[in-house]
Amino acid sequence: MPKVSKNFWDDLLWSEEHYSELMEKFPDKWVAIVDKKAVFSGESIKTTEIEAEKITGRSRNEIPIVFVECGAHIY
Repeated sequence: MPKVSKNFWDDLLWSEEHYSELMEKFPDKWVAIVDKKAVFSGESIKTTEIEAEKITGRSRNEIPIVFVECGAHIY
């Protein structure tokens, strides 16, 4: 199993702490977080991974991707 970097965990934690802001900007989108900021958002996780990797030069395994719900879903 590959080791997960501290930056990955820091960015993931940042996304949790700023989730309400992400909801306003990226409802129902997959969002890639790098260096405590959203670097790409998209409709599919695959596209988001690919584009975030291109933009940042980081491996997909080093970029947290979170789905940001708009809050209007019923389960």
